Amino acid sequence: MSKVKIGIIGAGRIGKIHAENLLKHPEVEIVGVSDLFAGPELEAWAAAKGIGLLSKDSDAIIGHPDIDAIFICSSTDTHVPLIKQAAQAGKHIFCEKPVSMSILETAEAIKAVKEAGVKLQIGFNRRFDHNFKRVREHVEAGTIGDLHIVKITSRDPNPPSKEYIKVSGGLFMDMAIHDFDIARFVSGSEVVEVFAQGSVLVDPVFEECGDIDTAIVTLKFANGALGVIDNSRQAVYGYDQRVEVFGSKGSVAIANDHPNTAVVSTAEGIISDKPLHFFLERYMGAYADESKQFIDSLVHGTALPVTGEDGLQAERIALAAKLSCKLNRSIKLAELDELLLQSAIL
Repeated sequence: MSKVKIGIIGAGRIGKIHAENLLKHPEVEIVGVSDLFAGPELEAWAAAKGIGLLSKDSDAIIGHPDIDAIFICSSTDTHVPLIKQAAQAGKHIFCEKPVSMSILETAEAIKAVKEAGVKLQIGFNRRFDHNFKRVREHVEAGTIGDLHIVKITSRDPNPPSKEYIKVSGGLFMDMAIHDFDIARFVSGSEVVEVFAQGSVLVDPVFEECGDIDTAIVTLKFANGALGVIDNSRQAVYGYDQRVEVFGSKGSVAIANDHPNTAVVSTAEGIISDKPLHFFLERYMGAYADESKQFIDSLVHGTALPVTGEDGLQAERIALAAKLSCKLNRSIKLAELDELLLQSAIL
């Protein structure tokens, strides 16, 4: 494959970011975009980007004979049926996270991809961030020795709207799922047990929607190491994304990215800029790199950096955290299949 022809389903904020990044890639052509709410504004955007096909119907993208691969950037509830359709049509797939709110449905999507012999990459963009990649490199190189503790802080600057909360799938599946993936990524080990506690401390609207806005999750890894993740839907000082991995020979830690590193010191105090505002600013480079590596895999046959199985494992941890929070006990990942059969809450 010398030039990859792409179709994009879903042209909201994330879909447009992927389009912008793909258009910079010399081995890519965006053939078409579909969006349920396509109108004059989106038509003008597509025309300005040189995208010839714009439709409200995703079938126009999946069924297009010239399209090699599809970026699925639509709402989560559409991911599994679109993955299945695209796989059956022989298209390679990049899908935003999570694949679905159900580990059973996600497993079905992965099965369809394997049976069709196409590639599926999941949009866990933080793996491609320059800071997180460096942590992974040091752990792999043995710089910090045997892994003992992984600490992850992940806090949003502002809570989402009530409309978003209602359909988000909850803090663990929507927000913390990135942290569950990063825990696996930086540790190089699978999570085997989860204990989670959550509260509503930011806004009562979360409780109205059956959700939480603040959480602590402890993890146990297969290699015996322990993990701690703290999440909040509101950090008044900005987007807070930090990691420390501690081991027998030392530790590696990453701090927040800032617009600049200037620190002003006066008699009144010491002042620096707040962290980069939110995920678009913080992870813009990571979004570009994940798209590039997906295209590289199609053109040059390299291995996918994030697979459907990675997506499934992060969802399994999120489900275990949700169960743990509800049942107030630790949940072993090995229990999930049995719990799915026993419990209607899933």
